[in-house]
Amino acid sequence: MKEIKEYSLLIMSLCIIVFFTECKSNSSPGEIVFIENGKIKLGFEKETGKFISFSDVGHSYEFIERNMVKGLPWEVNFHSSSAGSESSSGIFPTKFSFSKSNELTLNLEWEGFEGMKELKVKAEVSLDPDKALSYWSIKAEGIKGNLIKSIDFPRIQGIKNLGDEELAIPTWMGSLVKNPRESLAASNAKVKRWSWSYPGSLSMQLIALYNPNLTGFYASCNDSLSFAKDFAVTLDTLNTLEYKMINYPTFDSTLTSYHSSYKAIIGSFKGDWITAAELYREWGTKQKWCDNSRLKNELSPSWLDSTALWIWNRGKSDNVLTPAVELKQKLGLPVNVFWHWWHHCSYDDYFPEYFPPREGRKSFKNAVKSAQEEGVRCIVYMNSIQWGDSSGSWKTEGAQPYSVKDINGKMRSHAYNIFTGNSLTNMCMATEFWKNKYSSLCDSAVNVYQTNGVYMDQACLSRMCFDKSHGHKIGGGNYWVENFGNLTQQIRATVSDKTQPILAGEGSGENWIPYLDAFLTLPVSRERYAGVTNTETIPFFQAVYHEYALTYGSYSSLVTPPYDELWPKEYAPKETEQLLDADFNKQFLMEQARAFVWGMQPTIANYHSFLNSERAEEINYLLDIAKLRYQALKYLLYGEFCRSPQIDYPEEEIKISKLSIYAGRKGKSVTTFNKKVSLLYSGTWKAKDNSVGIALASISDDTLPVHFSINSEDYKLSDKGKIYIRTTNGKELLGSYSNGLINVEISLQPKGICIVEIVPSV
Repeated sequence: MKEIKEYSLLIMSLCIIVFFTECKSNSSPGEIVFIENGKIKLGFEKETGKFISFSDVGHSYEFIERNMVKGLPWEVNFHSSSAGSESSSGIFPTKFSFSKSNELTLNLEWEGFEGMKELKVKAEVSLDPDKALSYWSIKAEGIKGNLIKSIDFPRIQGIKNLGDEELAIPTWMGSLVKNPRESLAASNAKVKRWSWSYPGSLSMQLIALYNPNLTGFYASCNDSLSFAKDFAVTLDTLNTLEYKMINYPTFDSTLTSYHSSYKAIIGSFKGDWITAAELYREWGTKQKWCDNSRLKNELSPSWLDSTALWIWNRGKSDNVLTPAVELKQKLGLPVNVFWHWWHHCSYDDYFPEYFPPREGRKSFKNAVKSAQEEGVRCIVYMNSIQWGDSSGSWKTEGAQPYSVKDINGKMRSHAYNIFTGNSLTNMCMATEFWKNKYSSLCDSAVNVYQTNGVYMDQACLSRMCFDKSHGHKIGGGNYWVENFGNLTQQIRATVSDKTQPILAGEGSGENWIPYLDAFLTLPVSRERYAGVTNTETIPFFQAVYHEYALTYGSYSSLVTPPYDELWPKEYAPKETEQLLDADFNKQFLMEQARAFVWGMQPTIANYHSFLNSERAEEINYLLDIAKLRYQALKYLLYGEFCRSPQIDYPEEEIKISKLSIYAGRKGKSVTTFNKKVSLLYSGTWKAKDNSVGIALASISDDTLPVHFSINSEDYKLSDKGKIYIRTTNGKELLGSYSNGLINVEISLQPKGICIVEIVPSV
C-alpha cells in the first residue's frame, strides 16, 4: 500500500509545477498585497500569491516585468523511481491565503492540491527594518509518502534587463560576466540556464546582477550550516531572467514536512560587485567559519605565512626540488613546493595508488630531507575524493560500496585522463571507509616520507549521495562538509607535527575555512584554460574573506606543459617544458600582477633555472613581486580588502595563450587569442594598525604616471597623516595629507611595482 500511495500520484519522474494559467496579467493595485520598509517594496498577487512586484524605492526602479510572471515563487519537484523517460504534470492549488504578522512580514499559504489533499505550502517573507533586504523561508507539509527531489524557492520570474548588466558570481575565486543575457542567448542548450552548486563551485552564497549606474539585484542565503543547494538563472524567449535557489531536502518518503533551516535573501543595492561583497561580508565574517579560521587563529605553521613564492612543478625530485632550492638561493626568501606527479601511479588514472613514490622510497626521502635542510618545504598532491575504478586496489580493497551514488543508484564516475580513458569515481566523504583510507595516505605522506603536508585536490567540492548504507542522510543535507571537517581532524590527529604539515585544497569556499590552511585559487590564470570570453576573474572571495583564508596558486608559466612519463608513449609530444613564444610573456606578467594586488601568495608553474637567462625580465618581475609582498604582509596577507581609488588604467592588446596544463593533447597545440588588458593593476588593503596599503603593478614597457585622490573617511582614517611609497628598494616618505584629502602622484617605471601606504595620525 505504501508504494501505491507513493507513486500512484506520480507518473514516472513527476514534477509538481505550480502555476495559474488563467490568472489576470494586468492586476490593478487593489489586487496586490505589498510590504515595504522605505527601501524596497515587494508585491504578491492576492488571487494567486505570485510574486509580481519588486521595487527599489530609493531609485524608483521596478525589477519585475509583471506580464512575464507565469508561476508561483516556489516549485516542488517530486521524484519517481519508476523506469522510463521522465514526464511531468501540473498539480494546482485551489486555495491561496495570506496574512501579515506585522507591517514588515507577510505569510503566504497554498493548499487544496488535487490528488494531494494533505499538501500545504507555506512561505514567510519579511523585510529588514534597516536595509534593502528581504528574508524568505518555506515549509511544505503533508508530503509523507512522496520523495522530494528539490524545492525551488525563491523563484523570481520576469527580471527586467537593467541595461549594461554585469553578473557577479563567486565561482570559487569569482567571475564577472558582462552582458549575461547575451551569453545565455548564445548558448546551444535548449534551456538557456546557468546553475552553480553550493557548497562547491560557489565559494559563497550569493549572486549579484546589476547596472553599476542604476541599481542591482542581490540574491543570497544565510545558511551557516552548509546545506546542499544550487543557485540558477534562466533566460526566457522574451529576454527576461528567472532566478531561483534550488533546495535539496533529505530524500526520504517518511518525512511529513520540510522546513528550511535557513532563509533566502533578496534585495537591491547601488554599486558593483565590490558593493555586493561588502554587503555579504557583514554577514559572512560573523559566522563560525571565520571564528574558527586557521589563518586568523594562527593555527597554521608559521612557514606557510612566511612563504614568499610557490613553485608548482611535476615529476621526480630533480625536476621539482632541485630548481626550487636554486630559486630560493636566488630570491633570498622562503620558496616552497607544490608537487604533482611524485606518486607511483599515473596522474588521473589509478588513484589512490600513490605509494611508493615513482622515483623510489629512498631517493624520495633523501631529496625531501635535503631540500628541507636548504629551507625548501614541499606539499604533495593526493586527490581528496577520487578512486580509479580500473585500478587493482578498487577491487582488492572493495571500494565500490563506499562510492557516491546518484539519485538512480549509479556511481559518479568521470574519465579525466583522455589518454587512457580510465575513469575516476567519487568516494563518499561520509563513510568511515574513505576517511580511514585517506587519513592513512596522509599518514604515509607525512610520517613515513616526511613531507610538509598534502594538497587535497577537489577539496572544495561537495556531492549529494543517495546510498542508504553509508549512514548519512540521503540526498540533500550538510553531511559532506561536516565529514570533511572530521576527515581533516582525523588527519591532524594521525600525522606528526615534526615537519609542521599543512593541508591545502583546490578552490576556495567559506565552509572550508576552518579546515584548510591554504586555498589554491587558479582563476587568476583563467585565460590559460578558458581562453578569452566575456567573463573576467574577480577577487570576489578575497574581497570577503582575505584575512581569514590564505590563497595561492597560478597556472602562470613561461614554458609548454609537461607530460606524465607514465601516460601512453604514443601521445607524448616530442618536447615538453620548452619556452613558450615570447609573444605570451605579458600574459605571464599580467597573471603575476593580478595575484600580487589581489593579496595571493605568488606561484610559478613549471619553473626551470634556464628561465633566469631566457626569460630574465619576467623572472625578475616575479622575484620583485615576491620581495615587495614580503615587506607588506600586514596588507597583502593579513589585511582587509578595500575598494581601490579611481585610477586611469591604460590598456594594450596582448597575445593570450590557451593551452592545457598537460602537453600532448592528442595533437592540439597552443590556441592564441588577442585581448585588450590593463597595463596597471591595483589592490587596496587595510591593516590591523589602521594603515592602508595600495598595491600597484605595471606591466607596461613605458613609464606610467599615476595620480589619484581619495578621502580619508572612505577608509575610516583620521583626517591627517603621512603618505609613503614602498618599493623593493625600501620605504620613503612621499608627503603628508590633511583635512581628509589624500592626493598621490607618482611615476611607475616600466614594469614597476610599489605599495603606496597611507598612515593616519593617531
